[in-house]
Amino acid sequence: MENIETNELDRTCGLTDEELTERFCEAIRIENEIKRVKGLPISRYDEERKMAYLEYPDGRREYQENV
Repeated sequence: MENIETNELDRTCGLTDEELTERFCEAIRIENEIKRVKGLPISRYDEERKMAYLEYPDGRREYQENV
């Protein structure tokens, strides 16, 4: 069996970190739009309160207790 070496480009299909980050952010945006259309809550984080919450399509927020 042949020893096959891989490098950074092999693992990321030749995409830069910036391109991967942009694609990841776009995937999250699309997933959130799908959830909004289906009426499902979206997980978010409130920087001021330092707490996670669920945001419902009607704008209501349910803050999550620290577990």
